[in-house]
Amino acid sequence: MNRTFLVLAALLMSASPSLAETVVGRATVIDGDTLDIRGTRIRLHGVDAFESAQLCQGADGKPYRCGQRAALALADRIGTASVSCEKTDIDRHKRIVAVCSARGEDLNAWLVSEGHALAYRQYGKDYVPQEDAAQGAKRGAWAGSFTPPWDWRQGVRDGDPAAAAAPRSTPTTQAAASDGCKIKGNINQKGDRIFHVPGSRDYERTKLNEAAGERWFCSEAEALAAGWRAPGR
Repeated sequence: MNRTFLVLAALLMSASPSLAETVVGRATVIDGDTLDIRGTRIRLHGVDAFESAQLCQGADGKPYRCGQRAALALADRIGTASVSCEKTDIDRHKRIVAVCSARGEDLNAWLVSEGHALAYRQYGKDYVPQEDAAQGAKRGAWAGSFTPPWDWRQGVRDGDPAAAAAPRSTPTTQAAASDGCKIKGNINQKGDRIFHVPGSRDYERTKLNEAAGERWFCSEAEALAAGWRAPGR
């Protein structure tokens, strides 16, 4: 009986897309950094594409839908090819986070190299060289001006003082929690990783900087599992 149970468990795991290490198939582009393969949502690792409703300014100063352009460009690049996605993680929305390729080409890298997405330094620096190349060649959004997508989600828009003061390729300090996750994961001058819950002594004065590896958490258990600790006082 035990052997039968183990065999059944192994079969279930291999059949479940959320547990699979590799997902392969025809892909539907949901937005510039999200795919769907046979009902499995996949977030592209290490990149942050412009949001679907986001506007950027072109070299001529005119606004355009840079998020929409990113999604269309990705769909065109994939075409009818089969996409293979190698899982790197599972995010808080239970989506697979993965490096995806079509015809042997790293799609994550391609998006950044063409200026349709930025290197998402909070989650890795894999695609920083591609971003530097795109910026130097003024490809995609780099031909004009834009608000980094992580700031745009926080309400910052191109032309705002907060956007103008921040380097385009570096995340700015977050002013508000996203997705209802309100625990602040701060890194102090000694390198200690400390989380602050709402209402605690240092919560209001703690500002997060994603460029330095700081982040939001949805629960204390999540923060502890990621290596953060509660304040010592």
